[in-house]
Amino acid sequence: MDHAAVLSLFDRDMREGARPDGPESRIERVGGVVRQVSSAHGWNGVVWSDLDAASADRAIAEQIAHFSGLGREFEWKLYGHDLPVDLGQRLRAGGFTAQPEETLMIGEVAGLNLDAEPPEGIRVLPVTDRAGVDLVAQVHEKAFGTDSSRLRHQLLAQLAAGTDTVVAVVALAGETPVSAARMELVPGTRFAGLWGGGTVEGWRGRGIYRALVAHRARAAVDRGYRYLQVDAMSASRPILERLGFEPLTTTTPYVYTP
Repeated sequence: MDHAAVLSLFDRDMREGARPDGPESRIERVGGVVRQVSSAHGWNGVVWSDLDAASADRAIAEQIAHFSGLGREFEWKLYGHDLPVDLGQRLRAGGFTAQPEETLMIGEVAGLNLDAEPPEGIRVLPVTDRAGVDLVAQVHEKAFGTDSSRLRHQLLAQLAAGTDTVVAVVALAGETPVSAARMELVPGTRFAGLWGGGTVEGWRGRGIYRALVAHRARAAVDRGYRYLQVDAMSASRPILERLGFEPLTTTTPYVYTP
């Protein structure tokens, strides 16, 4: 994989040319910033910027004013190659809080190892209705220890829209949900994003996460996507590398709360 070329394509298609991630969201392009504005239940934030030392502080202040006026917490998604080079420092000075750094990993589906199957006793089911969303939410809360109301609202809205922009799955041990994940599909691009992969403690290390990655990758192949993208935490990066994903850069969420 040509890392520079794929990263440039990712920036163009997924960030500068971003699409809204749900029916309640819209993309706005203001000066050197591309942002998503959504409801209080959706994701609000900056996905791309084209700034320099002379324009960065003003752009940061403008985004703070805009989202604060809406009463929205928002995220500035900063990538390791974004300019100016001290943009993260400027965000912190503006009142943002940095979340743990992640690694942007991309795999070309033709070169991925998609043979991983669920371990014995685990079945993987597609999520197509409210009952399935409830199972995903249960896993999310147990695996990450965070509130799942935003995820629940987003999944229900995407499924209700019927646009085939999300593939969600849940892994069950008997009738107990133990792992879940989703894939966001972006029509008109060559990228699909893998999100929310989490496994309940006590069921980790058995190959379930790996199987759900492979399951979603096969779904991306069926729909004609060329690349899969993941913002990987340190625990999942080795698994993804064994499947054929490659690290391209880092990404750090900077969160601002009005």
